[in-house]
Amino acid sequence: MKIAVAQFEPKDGDKNYNLSLIRDLAKRAKAKGADVISFHEMSITAYTFTKDLSRDEMIELAEEVPSGKSTNELIKISSELDIIILAGLVEISEDKIYNTYICVNKTGLVAKHRKLHPFISKFMSAGDSYCVFDLLGWKCGILTCYDNNVIENVRATCILGADLIFAPHVTGCTPSAMPGRGYVADEFWQNRENDPVSLRQEFDGPKGRQWLMRWLPARAYDNGVYYAFSNPIGYDGEHLKNGNSMIIDPYGEVLSEIRSFENDITISTITKDKLGLSGGFRYKNARRPELYKNILGKDHKSETSPVWMKKNNASES
Repeated sequence: MKIAVAQFEPKDGDKNYNLSLIRDLAKRAKAKGADVISFHEMSITAYTFTKDLSRDEMIELAEEVPSGKSTNELIKISSELDIIILAGLVEISEDKIYNTYICVNKTGLVAKHRKLHPFISKFMSAGDSYCVFDLLGWKCGILTCYDNNVIENVRATCILGADLIFAPHVTGCTPSAMPGRGYVADEFWQNRENDPVSLRQEFDGPKGRQWLMRWLPARAYDNGVYYAFSNPIGYDGEHLKNGNSMIIDPYGEVLSEIRSFENDITISTITKDKLGLSGGFRYKNARRPELYKNILGKDHKSETSPVWMKKNNASES
């Protein structure tokens, strides 16, 4: 299967604009032979700005899936271009609001994942199930942003059969306890054409790519699974994001990656031979769940809020 991942700079709440970019990048991917293209988390609506929205404003932004306008527009684009599309939006269902990521083809909705660990808006509800589905002869899963940081989610999705995990994110370039993490100053972005090296150093250092490479390839390697990681470039809300959308194989090797500061795509062909040859495949077969099923299943209070949101909440109070 030939898969593409994308990056683009969204506009807050401007669904028409964001869908127009999704169309343009999907068209570019199709012209290069891609079967599937994956966009970032809440790519249809934008993400970070929703932290400041009221419940009424979130409801106004949200849509039903699959009956909503944006889902049907994605299906229309998929049909016109003959390419499978994965993208994110805000869903409303029975008075609950979700950070939802969907897969569509020319016939309709293929799969839907509600983020398991949402935190950007206090009005969002958490999803309560894993998502594994068939796509062109492959078993695929979806885990949205923070879902991937909880390693049990990745292992569970793989045990359910996933060979490829779509991992839409809006991440990087925010404060953390890890040394070197933090925001990227606006001056680097504004001066990117005259001094691209300085911005690349910021994006590739511990604030961005270097942080990703600490854990993202490990998720693929430990589980013997392909990863399709997508992330915006430029501003999402008031936060700069480093892009670096990439495709990783079951050995934890980067097959291809976007290295530009532009709205862009990268494409890789994935093959099934690596799945059974990977270390992760052997590790899954070597499991002894009788040793730890009661440990992993113990009651536990989940805490998701990242450091940068805790700081913001503390300053507001």
